[in-house]
Amino acid sequence: MSEPSVPPDPYTPPEALAPVPKEKAMGFWDHLEELRGTIIKSVIAFVFFAVLIGYFIKEFNQVLLWPLLNVTAEFPHLTVELGTTTPLEVFNMIIQMCFLGGLTLAGPFILFFIGQFVAPALTEKESKIILPLCLSAMFLFLLGAAFSFFALVPSTIRMAIELNDTFHLAFRWTVGAYYSLLMWLVLGVGVAFEFPLVIVLLVWMGVLSTAFLRKYRRHAIVVIFVVAAIVTPTPDPLTQSLFALPLYVLYEIAIIVSTRIEKRRAVV
Repeated sequence: MSEPSVPPDPYTPPEALAPVPKEKAMGFWDHLEELRGTIIKSVIAFVFFAVLIGYFIKEFNQVLLWPLLNVTAEFPHLTVELGTTTPLEVFNMIIQMCFLGGLTLAGPFILFFIGQFVAPALTEKESKIILPLCLSAMFLFLLGAAFSFFALVPSTIRMAIELNDTFHLAFRWTVGAYYSLLMWLVLGVGVAFEFPLVIVLLVWMGVLSTAFLRKYRRHAIVVIFVVAAIVTPTPDPLTQSLFALPLYVLYEIAIIVSTRIEKRRAVV
């Protein structure tokens, strides 16, 4: 037998009985305004760090020369100096350092601003992963960039010097060639280190499964070595293996993290 419905208290104000209105949905122009604000804040962060690097350009240049100076110290009988072949090459070097350095340093702030922009469109569960996602992405990028700067770049330079010395070739390296190699390796490896985060996200979204990742582990190893061959400028297997090894370790870590995600999903 159903209980009789209790009439509302006649002394309760009508506005208290009305449902709580939801937050007003943003219109198209409101979204454009939010996007404009995100772009402006990202540009300000980038310009700030680019100008900061430009102000301390000599000190920043000494930091970037560390791999070359560290390796050439092992060959005191050789003279390895950087030079320019065109009048504007030094200007290109400065622009390259300011642009890529500013973009790298502003990366965490840009990711945070993008996260703020997309947060209102996400559910509460999805919003909780924005900050960990941004922090993980930046950590993996910096990990890859540091690994390349302190391990891959010196290994590549050492290999090049040894080959030049073997064939008694003169060293006529330019600043443009050196910084192109440095930026390609550092930024390329930093981006490549993001792939385990992509795997975890695909598992979290239900696109991939840990069973699939384990089944195609051998195929993943082949893909990792193909990526290593593309990113590393030297064809020697030592440098490629040096790059492929941490990528494979990250692949296994991604499987472990994905397994925990699937277990939590099963409990829920």
